[in-house]
Amino acid sequence: MLNILVCVKQVPDINLVKMDPVTGSLIRAGVPAILNPLDANALEAAVQLRETLGGTVTAMTMGPAQAAQALRECYALGADRMVLVSDRRFGGADTYATSYTLAQAVRALGGFDLILCGRQAIDGDTAQVGPQIAEKLHLPQVTYVTDIQKDGNSLTVKRQLEDGYMELKVQTPCLLTCIKELNTPRYMSVSGI
Repeated sequence: MLNILVCVKQVPDINLVKMDPVTGSLIRAGVPAILNPLDANALEAAVQLRETLGGTVTAMTMGPAQAAQALRECYALGADRMVLVSDRRFGGADTYATSYTLAQAVRALGGFDLILCGRQAIDGDTAQVGPQIAEKLHLPQVTYVTDIQKDGNSLTVKRQLEDGYMELKVQTPCLLTCIKELNTPRYMSVSGI
């Protein structure tokens, strides 16, 4: 059994986003929000592991109240529990502040064997939050994961490199960042919706 946490983010649908020509920043007003696609791959991996090994899947996000919509989508995709970390003071947080806040929430919730994150969010493309959470929690981490297999108290993971793959064994608890090659996320279930 694995107690799995998946960190997710609600992001603007980048197909509908425009750039402010003066500031160079995204204009998010009026753009529908979606679940970050790579976080959907991480959630799918968590649900598959739970279906095979047992345990629970908790989806957690940091954001305003409307980010709860992303958590509802996670529930419809198979998560057992959802956690929204929200406070007006989090507005405009950079990757350091975001990872600090999420790490504190993980500590408060406690007891996870595995934390999964998407490699990066499509609205920032920094790929920093997952690794920073691992550092703040003093957890081993593997990035760019394309396969996960449970092996006793450890996981055997396949990591994508520029010119091939690397297979690693990592002890739990640990944090993994997932890429789209890991799986194809399922559709939301009617009962979940």
